[in-house]
Amino acid sequence: MKIGKKWAASLTLAVSFSLLLAGCGSGGNQAAGGNQASGGGQAAGGSTEKVYVVGTDAAYPPFEKMEADKITGFDIEVIQAVADAAGIKIEVKNTGWDPLFDGIDKGNVDIGISAITITDERKQKYDFSEPYFEAHQLILLPEDSTVTKLADLKGKKIGVQSATTGEQVVKKAFGDTYEGIKGYDDTPSAVDDFFNGRVDAVVADNAVLQDYAKKITDKKYKLVKDDSFEVENYGIMVKKGNTELLDKINQGLKTIKDNGKLKEIHTKYFGE
Repeated sequence: MKIGKKWAASLTLAVSFSLLLAGCGSGGNQAAGGNQASGGGQAAGGSTEKVYVVGTDAAYPPFEKMEADKITGFDIEVIQAVADAAGIKIEVKNTGWDPLFDGIDKGNVDIGISAITITDERKQKYDFSEPYFEAHQLILLPEDSTVTKLADLKGKKIGVQSATTGEQVVKKAFGDTYEGIKGYDDTPSAVDDFFNGRVDAVVADNAVLQDYAKKITDKKYKLVKDDSFEVENYGIMVKKGNTELLDKINQGLKTIKDNGKLKEIHTKYFGE
């Protein structure tokens, strides 16, 4: 159908106006979509549930270690079971030992689990869950050593992991300025130096040294327990005053104690 000039002009104006409105509407939708996409990925996932960062020092088998690019171990299975029971989401990161504490201080890490002994000194700065593991110190020695207790090592070179209860035990016995103590970033390094003759003994947690004992079959050594060594309890650590998170952790921990999950994990790594 042909259209007269007047109607054609009117129709052209109407169409142009409609297209202008459509263009504005389209631009508005794109802007909204862009803002939503930049809002923490909510457009894609739609989830705002908090993910708690768990810090650990993955150089302390069997509690935590790296296998390829995955963190595994007793502690890792425990914290995952606790999180599942408490209904919270976690992300485990290999922070290292000192950065773990620093991360809690700065708020970059929410939860710490890394065979951390609950001590009065640490409780002044951090809050801990109920205990989930009982430990004590052992002394790694040459097989023919006559040492029967820590005091016998006076004047000897003793390897320890720095900032651990093993270091505290040695300093308590010989003094803070004892020149024979040699600190390491991790226990495996201290054990390596022991077998290479650079230190005369290593003091570390029993489960860690016993784990080495299972694997090292081509070297001569023995493990000695000093009766003066006190029983230690490991706890899951959070920032001081974070009672909301601590309550969730204790709730999850109680659940896996009651339902046998914690015992199941313990048996897997340490036997009956």
